[in-house]
Amino acid sequence: MSPVSRGFHHLRRAPAGEERRVPPGQYVTEGFPVLSAGPAPRTPLEDWTFSITRGGEMEKSWTWQGFRALPAETVTADIHCVTRWSKLGTQWRGVPVDTLLKQVEHDAPYVLAFCDGGYTTNLPIEDVTGGQAWVAFGYDGDPLEPEHGGPARLLVPHLYFWKSAKWVRGLELRDHDAPGSGRPTATTCTETHGKNSGTPATDLAGRRRHLGHPGDRLGGHHHARPAGLARPPRRPAPGRAADRRRRLHRRAVLLDRHGAG
Repeated sequence: MSPVSRGFHHLRRAPAGEERRVPPGQYVTEGFPVLSAGPAPRTPLEDWTFSITRGGEMEKSWTWQGFRALPAETVTADIHCVTRWSKLGTQWRGVPVDTLLKQVEHDAPYVLAFCDGGYTTNLPIEDVTGGQAWVAFGYDGDPLEPEHGGPARLLVPHLYFWKSAKWVRGLELRDHDAPGSGRPTATTCTETHGKNSGTPATDLAGRRRHLGHPGDRLGGHHHARPAGLARPPRRPAPGRAADRRRRLHRRAVLLDRHGAG
């Protein structure tokens, strides 16, 4: 099936005075791009559950009604996709991952998010705790649409958006880091996303560094700052440029199938 791409029009540079909110090489969009390799999964709410597992054993599970009864927060965040679009000031409604993980006793250093459709993505526990991640069920005042990951998606706005897995159904607690199914190469999550080096987004040398800003509380809401920067792309040999573009497109489809849009 051909990829479905929407919302990739009217990309522009960051507005004056907002440059630090946008990593180098990114373009700001007013829309909400969607790049998918197929139709969005649609699980009936009466069949939907969210689970926390460890070692193949169920630690805790919620029905949709039980999940929606948990305390929720409004989150305001800038989001950044590896396909080079950024959207500023997005507003979400979701249950903090901290709230979910407090329901189980654990000392796991990593989690693996698993989703409808078989997608999984790995994250260090430190990237989904401390008020940095949510399971979001609402966007811009409305229920989250299936094409954007509804009824619920992981929201980790301080990392690139492919880590905010769409159609999420649970978290597996892990003692070790290992790539999820959405990663095209066998590298671990900590090799891609680092901590804040203080490099301004306008500093092009910052492409060689990795940023990851924790969220700040603003007036009772959470406001997440720009995501980590990717390594600079290497210049391909002239005869291999077309092949590289095709490989990057296939990779973008794989990542965004469940992570972006």
